[in-house]
Amino acid sequence: MNVLISGASVAGPALAYWLHRHGIQATIVERAEQVRPGGLAVDFRGTAMRVLDEMGILGELRAHATHSGDAKVVDADGNQIAIMPGAIFAGELEVLKTDLTRILYDLTKNDTEYVFGDSIDTLTQEADGVRVEFDRGAPRQFDVVIGADGLHSRVRALAFGPKERFTNHMGYAFASFSTANYLDLDHAGASHVSGDRSLNVFASKENRAARVLFMFPAKDVPRTREAQEKAIRTAYQHVGWEAGNLLARMPEATDFYFDELSQITMPAWSTGRVALVGDAGYCASPMSGRGTSQALLGAYVLAGELSTQDTLEKAFAEYEEALRDYVASTHEMGRMARDSFNLPPSQELFDAIAAAGTGDDTMDNLNLKNYATKVH
Repeated sequence: MNVLISGASVAGPALAYWLHRHGIQATIVERAEQVRPGGLAVDFRGTAMRVLDEMGILGELRAHATHSGDAKVVDADGNQIAIMPGAIFAGELEVLKTDLTRILYDLTKNDTEYVFGDSIDTLTQEADGVRVEFDRGAPRQFDVVIGADGLHSRVRALAFGPKERFTNHMGYAFASFSTANYLDLDHAGASHVSGDRSLNVFASKENRAARVLFMFPAKDVPRTREAQEKAIRTAYQHVGWEAGNLLARMPEATDFYFDELSQITMPAWSTGRVALVGDAGYCASPMSGRGTSQALLGAYVLAGELSTQDTLEKAFAEYEEALRDYVASTHEMGRMARDSFNLPPSQELFDAIAAAGTGDDTMDNLNLKNYATKVH
C-alpha cells in the first residue's frame, strides 16, 4: 500500500510513523517550505502518553517540557482573584508545538518521503487508486490519500465538500505570539478575563520568554496580519491589566498566529479511498485542550486499522468506531470551555474544571487495540 498524507504538522508525521511500523510506505506533502516552527504549547494526557511512549519519543519530549505551573487570575488592576490549576491547560506533559513537530519530523524523515513547498490541486478517485495532481509537482497515483491538513483542510474540501458544510464557528478568534518574559513569570502563567475576552501570558523557554494568548469574540476572521492585529487592538483597547503593553509588543513578534475557533463535525471521516485524521476531520478547537492528543490517537488507530483489515471500507469503519465517542467528548469539552467565558472567574469555577479531568474513567483514558507492528 502506498499512502499520500497531506500535512506535516502532528497528525501527518505521526501517521507516517505508524504506517512505517506496519510496513506501509507513506509520502507527506506539505505546502510550507519546511516544517513550520512556532505555535501554541500543546499537552498530553492519558492514552496519548502511552502512544508517545510506544513511539519512543516520550523521554525526549519530557526533556523539552515547559514545566508550566499554575496561573494566577487577576483583575484589571493586577490583583489576584483566583488560581487556575496547571492541570487545566498543561495536562500530564506540556511542550511547545515547535519542539513536537521537530521531533516528529526527525523521527520520520529517514523512512518517509517528504515533499515540501507543494500541495494537492485535484483528487480523482479510481477503481485501483487515487490520481493526485499537485500545484507544482507531476501527477502521481496513490492507493490511499489522507488529509492531515488541519482546520482549513484542502483534502476535505476536495473530497467531501466546502468547509462551511462541516464547520461550527464558536464565535471566537484567538491569537498567539512570543515576547520577553518581562513579567518575570517563573514556570507559571497569569490571566485576565474581561467580560467575554481573555488575555493569558505563560512563561516559556525556561522563563527566557513568554507566550501570549488572546481569545475574543469575532464573527468575521480577517486573513491578513495587518487586519488581524487591528481586530485584536479593537477588541482589547478598553481591557485593563497588561493589555496595552502586550498590544504594543505584538507587531514585533516573528511567530504571530491568528485563527478562528471552530469545530469540525462530519457524518463520516472517509469517502472511498480518502480519509481525514486530526483537526481536518474532527477539530474540537484549542479550547478543548485535546487537539494534539486527538491527532496522535487518530494516527495510531488509523494506521493500525489500515494494516490489519482486509478492506479499506472496514479499516475506515473501525477507525471511526474506535474514536467517535472520544471525539464527541472533546467537542463537548470545547463548547463547555467557550461557555465558561460567560461566567465570572472564580476559584470554584477553575477547581471544578480541573476536577473534571481527573480519575481513571476520564475521556482521556481510551481502551484502544494493541496493534501488532513490524520492526524495520
